[in-house]
Amino acid sequence: MSTAPPRRALQAACEHLAATDPALARAYEVTGVPAWRYQAPDYAMLGRMISHQQISLSAAAAIWSRVEARLGEVTAEALLAEDPEAIRLCGMSRPKVAHLISIAEAMVSGRLDLARVCAAPLDEARAELLAVRGIGPWTAELVLLCAAGAMDAFPIADVGLMEAHKRLGPYPVRMDPKAFTAHAERWRPYRGAVTHLLWGWLHVDRARNPAPGTP
Repeated sequence: MSTAPPRRALQAACEHLAATDPALARAYEVTGVPAWRYQAPDYAMLGRMISHQQISLSAAAAIWSRVEARLGEVTAEALLAEDPEAIRLCGMSRPKVAHLISIAEAMVSGRLDLARVCAAPLDEARAELLAVRGIGPWTAELVLLCAAGAMDAFPIADVGLMEAHKRLGPYPVRMDPKAFTAHAERWRPYRGAVTHLLWGWLHVDRARNPAPGTP
């Protein structure tokens, strides 16, 4: 089973990044060595990722809890045995339901094997994930980060990462996804560590400065 990178390796990556990039140095001062967001490589992990796309965390959590209540154990087989309309009524959009079905079919057929993905070289793992309808670049990179522990996986166009980078820079405006992806090339082979540094900094910042109306 894949795990998060060893703490010593993650610390070395963070220290290298902090020494070469002032924005990341500021993040590292706040977070220290960040906790790696490990998730077990299974269908439920992919389902949660699909459910969380383009909606708020609270809305996604509510929708996914209804899916879990409907299916019990969330597996590819359980999803395929359920009426798609019942999944849609949990709060999922029709395109997301179609993606959940496509991914489940790929896993049941063996076209997508997450154990194989987690053991493969990064480019091969990306190719297997991206060959499945419903898995785009952002989702593929999250799988490689959270399930395979890939130190250089990088969720392209992640708004949270772009916003954290802008504020830590500081930059007057947030880079667009294309510019941010190009900028991130300088962080290879540690873009996964950068991701966790910036996510960690955002978590701390939101706790210190909650949005108006947050209890």
